[in-house]
Amino acid sequence: MSYFPRKRTTGTLIICLLLTSFALTGCFGRSSKEEAKKEGGGGGKAENITIAGSTSVQPLAEELATAFVKKNPGKKVYVQGGGSSAGIQAVKTGAADIGASSRELKPEEQGPKVTVIAKDAIAVVVNPQNPVQGLTMEQIRGIFAGEITNWQQVGGPNQPIRAFTREEGSGTRGAFEEIVMEDKKIGKKLLVQNSTGAVKQGIVSDPNAIGYVSLGVVDEKVKALAVDGVVPSEKTVAKNQYKISRPFLFLTQVNPKKELVNQFLNYVLSPQGQQIVAEDFIPVKPVQ
Repeated sequence: MSYFPRKRTTGTLIICLLLTSFALTGCFGRSSKEEAKKEGGGGGKAENITIAGSTSVQPLAEELATAFVKKNPGKKVYVQGGGSSAGIQAVKTGAADIGASSRELKPEEQGPKVTVIAKDAIAVVVNPQNPVQGLTMEQIRGIFAGEITNWQQVGGPNQPIRAFTREEGSGTRGAFEEIVMEDKKIGKKLLVQNSTGAVKQGIVSDPNAIGYVSLGVVDEKVKALAVDGVVPSEKTVAKNQYKISRPFLFLTQVNPKKELVNQFLNYVLSPQGQQIVAEDFIPVKPVQ
C-alpha cells in the first residue's frame, strides 16, 4: 500500500457540494435539506443522505459515496466540507445525516453516535527542495508557536520559515494542537488556510514553507518529515511509533431517521468499503 494516492476525480461523482461557506448556526441548513427533499421525497424513507464536516475526511467520504451509489442505483449521498466542528454541530441539529470529524469529540460535543471509519496520521510537510529531512517534536512545536523562525535554527538553510496552519475549528488543527503543541499556542503570525488543499498548495509554491496535512494527501509534490526520527507510514502509525495520528469519524444520531444512514455505514465498514479506505488511509476492519 502506498501513501502516495492516485489523483482524485469527482467529475462523475453523484455528489453535491451544496455550500462553500456557512455559519455554525446555519450549518448547511436550508439548501442541503431542501435539495435532499426534492431528490428523495423527504420523510423517513428518503433515498438520499447528506454528509458534512471535516475537509480531511471529505475526499474519502466522496470516494465511499461514489462506490456506494454505484452499488445502489437510485440512492444518493451528498458530501460537503466545512470543518469538524461544523460537522459535529450539523448532525446534532439534524442539518446533516452524517457528520464527519477528523478529531475526537470534546466533552461538550458528546451526544452523537461515533463510528471510527479509518485511521490517519498528520504529516508535517515541506517543499521537496527543502534539505531538512526531519524535526523533533520540540522543534515542530517551536516553529508553529512562532519561536523558531529561520530554517538555520533546525539545521536548514539561512532562510525565513513560512509556517501554514489550519483555521480554528479544523479537526486537523485540533488534533495537531492536542498532540504536538501541548501547553503552547499556535503563533498568531502564522498563515491560516481553511482547507487541507490550501495548505498543501502553499507548501508546493514556497521552498521555505512548512505545514501539516493529512497523510492521505501526501504525494510527490510535498515531502513528509520524520518526527523524532520516525517517518509517517501505515506501518509506523499502526505500531504507534509515529505519534501524530488521529481517527476519522462518522457521527450520526443514535437512532437515525433514515435507514439509508445505516446502510451506508455498513457499507463503509464492509470489506469493500474498507478496501477503499486502505487505498490512502489505515482501515479499521479487515479488507478483501
